[in-house]
Amino acid sequence: MVSRRRFLLGCGALGAGSIAGFQPAPAHATLSALNTLKYKIHVPEIFQTVKRPPAYTPVIVIGSGFGGAVSALRFSQAGEKVTVLERGFKWPTGPFRTTFSNDTLPDGRAFWHRNSAKMIAGNTAYFDKFAGVMDVTEYPNMTVWRGAAVGGGSVIFTGVMIQPERQYFDAIFGGGVSYDEMDKKYYPLVRKMLNLNSMPLDIYNSSPFGHSRIWDQQSRKAGYTTAPIDSIFNWDVVRAELTGRSLPSAISGASNHGNSNGAKYDLNQNYLRQAEATGLTTVYPGHEVSDISWDGHRYLISVTQSSPEGKQLNRYELSCDRLVLAAGSIGTTELLVKAQAKGTLPNLNEEIGQGWGSNGDTIVTRSFSAIKGLQQGSPSASRIHDRNAGLPVTLENWYVPGVPVNLGIIGSLGMAFDETNRGDFVYDKARGKVNLRWAANGNADIVEAARYVNNRICDANGVIPGVPIFKEDVAGLNWTAHPLGGAVLDKALDNEGRVIGYNGLYVMDGAAIPGSTGSVNPALTITALAERNIERIIAAGG
Repeated sequence: MVSRRRFLLGCGALGAGSIAGFQPAPAHATLSALNTLKYKIHVPEIFQTVKRPPAYTPVIVIGSGFGGAVSALRFSQAGEKVTVLERGFKWPTGPFRTTFSNDTLPDGRAFWHRNSAKMIAGNTAYFDKFAGVMDVTEYPNMTVWRGAAVGGGSVIFTGVMIQPERQYFDAIFGGGVSYDEMDKKYYPLVRKMLNLNSMPLDIYNSSPFGHSRIWDQQSRKAGYTTAPIDSIFNWDVVRAELTGRSLPSAISGASNHGNSNGAKYDLNQNYLRQAEATGLTTVYPGHEVSDISWDGHRYLISVTQSSPEGKQLNRYELSCDRLVLAAGSIGTTELLVKAQAKGTLPNLNEEIGQGWGSNGDTIVTRSFSAIKGLQQGSPSASRIHDRNAGLPVTLENWYVPGVPVNLGIIGSLGMAFDETNRGDFVYDKARGKVNLRWAANGNADIVEAARYVNNRICDANGVIPGVPIFKEDVAGLNWTAHPLGGAVLDKALDNEGRVIGYNGLYVMDGAAIPGSTGSVNPALTITALAERNIERIIAAGG
């Protein structure tokens, strides 16, 4: 156990400097000519004129994240012409690019059209409104992080791709999706497409990943068995960073707002690139969908085209025969709930908007650990799992976003398998908005499960839970980076992603999964499930 004297000394040390020294100064700013010039210098490509989509396309995909990218590629390979509508922009990468913002001093490129954000390190950052890559969506009792870029969440996540264990998978899908088929066919297909591998030993042993080695040592001392994590990071690019052949990115703790050098093998480098290479798929950045409807013959999509600064450029209506919703759990569910409430898709069933969960996400920290290396690299090396913490819970080795030097703070991303706590979406007619109803204490069980594991590790290693004064030990009571549900398989949808009540309308993202992917990150399962479902839809002709 940690002594009271050591705890108080630690509080004093942290109060004297540490994290507080890295908090951006509060200074509100509107988008100025100087800001615009800076962004045009760093990333001129996002300011280029985007042509108007065709008024009619056989297939329209809303969203360009994992499920949308899979849908675009497979439909175009089947000979269909595809329009992909994405509200965010396409951010180019290269070894010496400075495309993205960072966690320490974020600017408008970091967040989607807002002036401030609460950062993981505990401080509030202030910046100008711009079309940044992370959208922070706030409801009364829940804050959701989600991607806003071509490539969706693949641009901003930490690259972790884990297959759930059979028992959890079967509990989630109730036998409606075959684990054996996913295990033998679709999970391996995605691993190959995304070139997934665990962190190589030479990178693990390098200075920026000293915190990963400390994390493993502490976990093992507490009696846990660490397991390697498959990652989307391109380890050759990380090696280039280590040897000066690329600007630092992954090794200096960049991830949540993108990796400018392309260290993350995001969807722009695989699924979307291959879809566009067919000549049949076109991605339209800066195009946000507000409403969808069915006129008895085709689907109609109301679209607003905007500039990166947020200026409205055009508004128009598009049509298609087949419409794929892949705007993420939040975006897809909001479109469906609104369409049901406004009567533009009146045949939707009562399950629309139901079954939403946070995937059991938490942010876990402990401090006064040994310091190895000057910085903390962002890719995750390993994980542990505890079935006896009240709820099954996984902790993954993480970095501490927003803290540019290694201060001996060890971070984890936690995910608990919670089958009970769920929210639902309702339409607020007076405000014209969709709201999430989520209990104020809806994540309390998962917080306690993560706390149990973290305390066990702290007790075994003589370190302190949380960061005294600045950061609680487990955050996540009202937060998630992995929203799931809202249009659930075998309830709002059939078993293959078709929306019940309509032909040619599909959901191919996290909205189809009922609130959890079994104590692991959902990206691999979302992508594999989309591969399964779109294959069957194409084979059946719709």
